Amino acid sequence: MKKHGLTELFIFIVTAELTGVLSSLVSGGYGDYRTVNKPPLSPPGWVFPVVWTVLYALIGASAYLVWSADAPELKKQNALRVYYFQMILNFLWSIIFFRFGLYTAAAAELILLIAAVTVMTVKFFGIRPLAGYLNLPYIAWLLFALYLNIGTALLN
Repeated sequence: MKKHGLTELFIFIVTAELTGVLSSLVSGGYGDYRTVNKPPLSPPGWVFPVVWTVLYALIGASAYLVWSADAPELKKQNALRVYYFQMILNFLWSIIFFRFGLYTAAAAELILLIAAVTVMTVKFFGIRPLAGYLNLPYIAWLLFALYLNIGTALLN
C-alpha cells in the first residue's frame, strides 16, 4: 500500500474548493438572483457559500480517499473519471443559472449532476465506504438545490 500524506489531501480539497471559486467568478456571483421570486424555504444568501465551502472540502477529501485507496487502479480511475465529470457539471451549473438566468436549463443540468454524483458515490462506496458517506450531504444539498432551482424557474 502506498503512503500518502496531508499534502495530497490538501491538494484534492483545494482543487475542489477552487472549482467553486472559479465558477462563482465566471458566473458573476448571484447576479439578478437577489431580485427574482424564490420558492418557500429559500435560505438567506450567506448560507450558500458556507454550505458549499464545507461540501467542497468533503468532496475533495472523498476523492483523495479513493485516489489513495489500496484498490485496483482501473477501479479507482473509473471512479475518479466520474468525479471529474461531476466537477465539470458542478462548475457549469452556476454559470447557466446565475450568469445566463436559464433556470430551466440549469434544472436539467442539475438533474444530470445529481445522477453523476450518485454514480460517483456508489463507485466510491465500492472502493472506500467512507468516501461514499462523505458525499451523502452533497447529494442531499443537490436535491434541495433542485427544489430551489425548479421553484425559481416556475416563479419567474
